[in-house]
Amino acid sequence: MNSAAIKGFYRLCLTTLVAVYFLIMVGGIVRSTGSGMGCPDWPRCFGSWTPPTSIEQLPVNYKANYSDYRGKKNQKFVRYLRWIGMNDIANKIATDKSVLEETEFNPVKTWIEYINRLVGVTIGVFIVLLFYRSLAFRKEKPVLFWLSLAALLLVIFQGWFGSIVVSTNLTTWTITVHLFLALALVGILVYLLHLSGEVYQIQASSLRGLLGACLAALLTQIFLGTEVRGAIDVLASRFPRESWVSQLGVSFVAHRSFSWVVLILNVTFFLQIRKTIVLKTLSRALFLLILCSLVTGAGMAYLDVPSALQPIHLLLASITFGIELFLFFELARKVSANR
Repeated sequence: MNSAAIKGFYRLCLTTLVAVYFLIMVGGIVRSTGSGMGCPDWPRCFGSWTPPTSIEQLPVNYKANYSDYRGKKNQKFVRYLRWIGMNDIANKIATDKSVLEETEFNPVKTWIEYINRLVGVTIGVFIVLLFYRSLAFRKEKPVLFWLSLAALLLVIFQGWFGSIVVSTNLTTWTITVHLFLALALVGILVYLLHLSGEVYQIQASSLRGLLGACLAALLTQIFLGTEVRGAIDVLASRFPRESWVSQLGVSFVAHRSFSWVVLILNVTFFLQIRKTIVLKTLSRALFLLILCSLVTGAGMAYLDVPSALQPIHLLLASITFGIELFLFFELARKVSANR
């Protein structure tokens, strides 16, 4: 296999992964600032490829028009849901009139959401380039080609589902699915990095079971975090910020308590891998990320969920997932150096 070609593929894959993490952070900013409906249509924004900067630039009767546009899109989505047997969710979307409510125009929030979309398009370009590069390996190493194709199809699906998130007015479960689709893309890119990276010579796979438990705990914690975020979205429209944490209830208690499980598992893994000669740099980075995640989580709990900490907390969790997954793959193969 061409050494230069595989190294170029590896670098492009790493660049794409960094860009996806940036998109996750921007998405966190969109949600923490309440900018998700800054553009009521998709993929354009108020019917234009360049967002408006003042209310005078908006179409006439834009609220009624875009509410009707989103209603028609939701009808199609409801049919899809019923076709796959998700009747309860379909009925809820079909009967909940709040999903068609339009928000007041805010130029700052419009541009925040539009920048989020521009970053998403950039990711799409990177993925297309990655798929194009993978064509060179479809005979010698076809797994790179098929995984790159899977990444491309996932990005296309993610783009379509992003339009559903908008049309359903940021329904909580759609945001959660949107996030986990992004993590699935991270997983594919991490595996591609693993496959296209250097291969070493000493077996060290005894810690994979423990690391698998760390991964399962982290994904559970991320899911619990999305439940907390959904509860905050409801409280934000009714109560002042300083009262949110006290009213979060079971979802917050579960998320806060389960953080100890995540911490204990990762500390155990860190102490075990220190006894080996492999992957120490990444394991230290993982340990630091876990601590930073706990600090930002505590900061949100004690500082009334400041908007600035929310995207940082999400980004830290997402990077932690990527590193844990990379370590999981790496420990399955032969390694010989402290990396």
